Amino acid sequence: MDAGELFKASNSLRATSSRASASYRANSSNIWRNTGMEVFSRSSREEDDEEALRWAALEKLPTFDRLRKGLIFGSKGANEVEIENLGYEDKRKLVERLVANVEDDNEKFLLKHRNRIDRVGIDIPTIEVRFENLNIDAHAYSAKRSLPTFINFNANIIEGFLNFLHILPSQKKPFTILKDVSGVIKPSRMTLLLGPPSSGKTTLLLALAGKLDQSLQVSGKVTYNGHGMEEFIPQKTAAYISQHDLHIGEMTVRETLAFSARCQGVGSRYEMLAELSRREKAANIKPDPDIDIYMKATATEGDAANVITDYVLKVLGLDICADTLVGDEMVRGISGGQKKRVTTGEMLVGPARALFMDEISTGLDSSTTFQIVNMLRQQVHIMKGTAFISLLQPAPETYALFDDIVLLSDGQVVYQGPRDDVLVFFESMGFKCPERKGVADFLQEVTSKKDQQQYWARRDEPYRYIPVKEFAAAFKSSVSGERVSQELSVPFDRSKSHPAALTTEKYGLGSKEMLKACTDREYLLMKRNSFVYFFKLFQITIISLVAMAVFFRTEMSKDNVADGGVYTGALFFTVIMVMFNGMSELAMTIYKLPVFYKQRDMFFFPPWAYAIPSWVLKIPITFVEVGIWVFLTYYVIGFDPNVSRFLKQYLLLLVVHQAASALFRFIGAAGRNMIVANTFGLFALLLLFALGGFVLSREDVKSWWIWGYYASPLMYFQNAIMVNEFTGHSWSRMVNGTKLGVVLMESQGFYPQTYWYWIGVGASVGFIWLFNILYLASLTYLNAFDKPQAVLPELEDEGVAVGSSSTGGDVVVTGNNNRGMVLPFEPHSITFDDIRYSVDMPPEMKAQGATEDRLELLKGVSGAFRPGVLTALMGVSGAGKTTLMDVLAGRKTGGYIDGEITISGYPKNQATFARISGYCEQNDIHSPNVTVYESLVYSAWLRLPKEVESETRKMFIEEVMELVELTNLRGALVGLPGVNGLSTEQRKRLTIAVELVANPSIIFMDEPTSGLDARAAAIVMRTVRNTVNTGRTVVCTIHQPSIDIFEAFDELFLMKRGGEEIYVGPLGRQSTHLIKYFESVEGVSKIKDGYNPATWMLEATTSAQELLLGVDFVDHYKKSDLYQRNKALIKELSVPRPGTKDLYFPTQYSQSFLTQCIACLWKQHWSYWRNPPYTAVRFLFTTFIALIFGTMFWDLGSKWKTQQDLLNAMGSMYASINFLGFQYGSTVQPVVAIERTVFYRERAAGMYSALPYAFSQFLIEIPYVFVQSVVYGLIVYSMMGFDWTAEKFFWFLFFFFFSLLYFVLYGMMTVAVTPNHNVAAIISSFFYGIWNLFSGFVIPRPRMPIWVRWYYWATPMAYTLYGMIVTQFGEIEDFMSDQADTTVKQFLKDYFGFERSQLGLVAGVLLGFVALFTFIFAFSIRTFNFQRR
Repeated sequence: MDAGELFKASNSLRATSSRASASYRANSSNIWRNTGMEVFSRSSREEDDEEALRWAALEKLPTFDRLRKGLIFGSKGANEVEIENLGYEDKRKLVERLVANVEDDNEKFLLKHRNRIDRVGIDIPTIEVRFENLNIDAHAYSAKRSLPTFINFNANIIEGFLNFLHILPSQKKPFTILKDVSGVIKPSRMTLLLGPPSSGKTTLLLALAGKLDQSLQVSGKVTYNGHGMEEFIPQKTAAYISQHDLHIGEMTVRETLAFSARCQGVGSRYEMLAELSRREKAANIKPDPDIDIYMKATATEGDAANVITDYVLKVLGLDICADTLVGDEMVRGISGGQKKRVTTGEMLVGPARALFMDEISTGLDSSTTFQIVNMLRQQVHIMKGTAFISLLQPAPETYALFDDIVLLSDGQVVYQGPRDDVLVFFESMGFKCPERKGVADFLQEVTSKKDQQQYWARRDEPYRYIPVKEFAAAFKSSVSGERVSQELSVPFDRSKSHPAALTTEKYGLGSKEMLKACTDREYLLMKRNSFVYFFKLFQITIISLVAMAVFFRTEMSKDNVADGGVYTGALFFTVIMVMFNGMSELAMTIYKLPVFYKQRDMFFFPPWAYAIPSWVLKIPITFVEVGIWVFLTYYVIGFDPNVSRFLKQYLLLLVVHQAASALFRFIGAAGRNMIVANTFGLFALLLLFALGGFVLSREDVKSWWIWGYYASPLMYFQNAIMVNEFTGHSWSRMVNGTKLGVVLMESQGFYPQTYWYWIGVGASVGFIWLFNILYLASLTYLNAFDKPQAVLPELEDEGVAVGSSSTGGDVVVTGNNNRGMVLPFEPHSITFDDIRYSVDMPPEMKAQGATEDRLELLKGVSGAFRPGVLTALMGVSGAGKTTLMDVLAGRKTGGYIDGEITISGYPKNQATFARISGYCEQNDIHSPNVTVYESLVYSAWLRLPKEVESETRKMFIEEVMELVELTNLRGALVGLPGVNGLSTEQRKRLTIAVELVANPSIIFMDEPTSGLDARAAAIVMRTVRNTVNTGRTVVCTIHQPSIDIFEAFDELFLMKRGGEEIYVGPLGRQSTHLIKYFESVEGVSKIKDGYNPATWMLEATTSAQELLLGVDFVDHYKKSDLYQRNKALIKELSVPRPGTKDLYFPTQYSQSFLTQCIACLWKQHWSYWRNPPYTAVRFLFTTFIALIFGTMFWDLGSKWKTQQDLLNAMGSMYASINFLGFQYGSTVQPVVAIERTVFYRERAAGMYSALPYAFSQFLIEIPYVFVQSVVYGLIVYSMMGFDWTAEKFFWFLFFFFFSLLYFVLYGMMTVAVTPNHNVAAIISSFFYGIWNLFSGFVIPRPRMPIWVRWYYWATPMAYTLYGMIVTQFGEIEDFMSDQADTTVKQFLKDYFGFERSQLGLVAGVLLGFVALFTFIFAFSIRTFNFQRR
């Protein structure tokens, strides 16, 4: 048995024994309960004879059977059960018995587990991880080049190509992430990794877990138990827990963990259990039955709902939301903190023995973090695990759980060793941690240039900045440093490495089991996503009904070639609709890719196990979809009535649908990003489409494109379906000695032989295999699309900075009093009295028996916020902090508000209030493609009064940037959160700055420090404090402040759950007033020394405490002196001061309509210029397509001798408009959707009305679309050989430009009327299908039945084709060769119904569509608000 399995075996055992201990506690008698003895005693339940007999019977079985059975205790005594048949309830009860109460029982359970293993002398495998002289380097562009502008994007492409050919050296500069770090991570010890942001923590963890990006240069070595990384499989031996939560939103928490447990397998738990059982039998030891069952259950392979899943759910506190969907931006699910725990749990259920955890506490409150770390600590100490954990802001009690600390800064190890010695080391360097400061926070700040000085302890020496290099050097020569280097100098004795410690198996399951696991999950996801499939069925049903109305059999005769043309159109439309109904595969494939890459790289399953179910399980859907289409339309349209032909058409369309789905899946897996996949996907489809034989007939395909014709799947589909129809009995009329059907096919360039049907079917089956194999290859060899890229700042001259910093400290303090005061502002107070806010009673609560009509969220809250006073608004989640803030700021979009709010004594009026107030939202919403400086200029431009000159405005912006410490980031791109651009903390400061440049008197901030580490939170709080010191009124809701953040506030407004206030008043120095107030309440426990008052206060006032003490804190507050004081204050402030006037502004917005338009356009300009995935890709796409079309339809514009020539010319226009339009319409949607969320925030802030925004969004598209139309027009017009007269050329450009424009506007309009761009995409694609049919190409207007002809006039594409054909060919009086004495002009009128005299009307209607779509877009943006508050 190999090392890995053994290692896992032990692991599993360990976990099991530990669980069992807990269950006994429940049954043991009270004498044993608290002595700690029960761990070593046998179960003290009185054994009855029956139990002993059953155990004896079990003992006699051979080992294999013995490991599959256990004893379980029910109401009727002991029962023998098969482990594999344990029910869901049995497992839950087992875990309940083992760990009834996580805090107390988990440790006892682990001890019992360990005890069972120790008793027979089995060793638990351990892992020691060492890293020596580790250096990691990367390459990146400097800041100016890394800005993604239209030009840089194209330059990077060309430069990349030239680098590849080694013509040009790379412009990227190298930089170091980790510099020469060494250390040891020991088993059975908890090691904490600390360091300020971007100090290389994640890189170090990835390097140790063997998951580094291939593009980094690495030197030095990492070993596990002395073995190099190549000797075993690190991804299976160690688990890396990422800071990003990637999960499938449609699975529940339990399903997510169970899938993970199932894929990771049981490691060597089984082998270890076999050995344990053998030794116990030999020594005649009888194990604890619960622990025995637990260990056997965790060693059973492929068990879909493994006991370990229930155990992990329980210890992580996820059992309450175990059956809730995880959720994502589309599906409501669990909270962010719970998601974080799911990410952790996903790896804990596996058998890995070394854990590398990256910031597992983000979004968790301190008590939960403490519980999780404590649970890990028990696991590590008792079961000899290895854990290396980085935390952002560990509270002091969490920090105390660790044994060792590793402190990183700027990629160097500043300290590594026991937790107790770390302060001693820094004191030897002259820095001391203050009394009321968490050690972890101190460690993260002491190496940073800005924060270091406050900790300098040697009063007799002048302070100088000590750089990281000096710390690192001092550490190497210190006691701890020498200890580390001494350990590393003695190599690990490899003979001591347990054979089961390191895993050498790549996958935890056999092939069949892995395939089964992936199939079960895929089936589950299909059930959860059934809406998509039902919608597709609904869509194909509707379109088939439309098709039946258009191609109705009574209107369609089968007499001549022209009739055949209509049937050809019907068949073409059939093939196209069946193909494009598979398009949703593309989005669904891309949507699941991030999770797939994560699980593939952790070796959960091989790519083929994922690819096969995603293909095979969709086959039944194909049968239904194609069935609906064929069964509804075949006889109604009047195809050949022979049943065998009907079935052959069904068979052909089945393989067509499968081939198309496989193609879309492949494009999705190869593109990996929605915009790229859409662009390249459409491009591939365009080639299929144009070379499919219908748009351009085979005789007219140029010799250099003929390979494309034979490679196009559509050609085989189209030819086969034509042969199936036109060789039928109803087309056997003789025309000049040949059958009508054959004449028809030959005239359109199709092969008339009957065997072409089977060639088509065979080719389709071939394509199914080809595309699925390519899909699998993409999944296997490609990695995630956008890697996070580092940007190097433009470095200033460093010498100056270091020298001046010694005096810098004092200057700041003195200069601080009048900062941000270039522009005068009026200080305002805000008071509110008896505020009540209620919403309509939710139907779920009515169903549970609530009788009231309204649910009250705020119950008569009163208070006053004054200038120059910083107020904290606190309370447990659900207390109504954000609700109160939204009500005061006027941001609520629904609900009922009662009570009075006054501003400096005058009643509040929202229109004027928006002008003097700022609101920093919790989620930082900014336009992603502008820089920090531009965001501020834009905000100031639209929000400062007209009177402010631009010079003053610029100075003011500079001041605000300094105040918020953003000056060095002025040129940085904002980016999208979690994807690129600014870090969370920089984004927070930008949010504050954007409000400050509006020069408000009152600022509301919603959780300004959530999701930040201690240093970032300190920087943000410094910003907030500076703001208050300028004399503004500032209110912050705050979630879990550390001591120093909490004590930066002057006053506290504390609310309890249910929306009532329980303390409103000053904090006092070191929170003395607050502590005194609550300690005076009977029964409230005194605060411990050094404990965080904020945490203490929230714990002391929970509803559980209220019940325990029999106190109602609301009543207590209402009876206190504080309450009287506040009432008096409110009374005093709600009367206007003498000599003041009510707020008045002559206009609603601070700038005129024209300025609003210019400002919006200015911002849109930058947003578009710096969005190359949208603008540049679209431009390249258009140009590329123009070249391809030019070569494909070479010189077609000069031919009009036959009907087919004209059809080819029209086909080329139809294909280009159809595809370019579709691409323009679909790529604009995500862009508008992102900007719309920003628009909601800016409009609420009173920056502009909806119209300037809508106009700018429309206007900015014009130059881009225009340039693209001109480029396309010039290339295509010249290559297709149209007539070079100015009039014809400009008409061509006119129609082309406005057609693309209405497509873009249509895309924008669909976003404006729907809640998000996914819904918009579904709705718009539905209409594209119908437009396609009515465009006048698939079936000409005169051939449409009269009852659907009206829709032709409502289809924008019809006007485009009308205009283009009429302007090019509408006046040609030449006779045609294949139509008896008909001129081209006459043919156009008879066949298509096109007349040159209608040109003005057609052009006018096109402009009308543009105006209509723009109007609907502007109107919807103004009236619909999809943001619910």
